[in-house]
Amino acid sequence: MKILVTGAAGFIGAALSLRLLERGDEVVGIDNLNDYYDINLKIARLERLKGYEKFKFIKVDISDRQAIEALFVKEQFQRVMHLAGQAGVRYSITNPHAYIDSNIVGFMNILEGCRHNAVEHLAYASSSSVYGANTHMPFSVHDNVDHPVSLYAASKKANELMAHTYSHLYKLPTTGLRFFTVYGPWGRPDMSPILFARNILEGKPIDVFNYGNHRRDFTYIDDIVEGVIRVIDKSATVNESWTGNTPDPGSSLAPYRVYNIGNNNPVHLLTFIETLENCLNKKAIKNLLPLQPGDVPDTYADVSELVNDFGYKPETKLETGIGHFVDWYKAFYNIL
Repeated sequence: MKILVTGAAGFIGAALSLRLLERGDEVVGIDNLNDYYDINLKIARLERLKGYEKFKFIKVDISDRQAIEALFVKEQFQRVMHLAGQAGVRYSITNPHAYIDSNIVGFMNILEGCRHNAVEHLAYASSSSVYGANTHMPFSVHDNVDHPVSLYAASKKANELMAHTYSHLYKLPTTGLRFFTVYGPWGRPDMSPILFARNILEGKPIDVFNYGNHRRDFTYIDDIVEGVIRVIDKSATVNESWTGNTPDPGSSLAPYRVYNIGNNNPVHLLTFIETLENCLNKKAIKNLLPLQPGDVPDTYADVSELVNDFGYKPETKLETGIGHFVDWYKAFYNIL
């Protein structure tokens, strides 16, 4: 297939593009290569893809309406995996406009491109953050998610609503994926694995928020990519039993679906740190801090719908995933 991957220089986007190319798909990757984090890491990810004849990279911002319109008209994609967007819960506290420009305006441009160019299926990145103030565990796609606690979460919830509208009005099949704390080689340097690894190895304190009482559904990158590919390959369908009297938030009478993609096994943050310490063979100096604005104490994915519809559940053990991450980190940053 010919597939557009937005955010192709990102953590998930680059890993997904590599797997799609390995199986023979034609991939057009776009990214604006912004400086939210080290651009050299983004460039290094793209270098892994440039050896494939069926890969094309275009530097473009999804908020550029005319550029995105032209891209869709020229390339005529069959499927789209939309991963581009402004990430980060805490950054949304200090720079909210970036989330509107990228996650709202940008997503609108992607929807319009799909609508006007007969795209067969749009899959897109949502987030576990949409569960916000929910306390019922594990988080289920059948739960109400109307109480976000960060603008980032609100923007992802808005994406789900916008996608549903296009599925309803134009019969565009859309599938949202609520990612749960993705980690592994080539990960984002603003996330805890790299932040922690760097400071531990340099003998500097690590900031441990909520006094280490967080639980996170850490999900290994290879597991995420496998799930994403299965979703791309199977277009969203209508739920014939859906009713407005008892509406199911995870499906619709339109070709619209939402899935959790997580490990279904929450881990205490202190356990995660201990595992990282073991793999690095060095103890951390912990700076225990209170819960940060916009953070949620726990994430825990109910992935039963993913299992039922795609026969898939992430399975990589934390010790294995952290081991692979540490091996990559030392090699990439030339640490002996």
